[in-house]
Amino acid sequence: MIPKDPVMLLSFVNLKLRDFYPSLDAMCDDLDVDKEELIGKLSGINYSYDASRNQFV
Repeated sequence: MIPKDPVMLLSFVNLKLRDFYPSLDAMCDDLDVDKEELIGKLSGINYSYDASRNQFV
């Protein structure tokens, strides 16, 4: 279960990307998360995925 609150979601996702997954696609596949929905939620608080850094910035 991933957090619903966008700020908590940001922290959760960046931790997972940093410590466990080589890419956003790998994380979404493994956690069965809709990638576009996740990107949409985080863009709502002005964050976007930076593949070169493998995190939302």
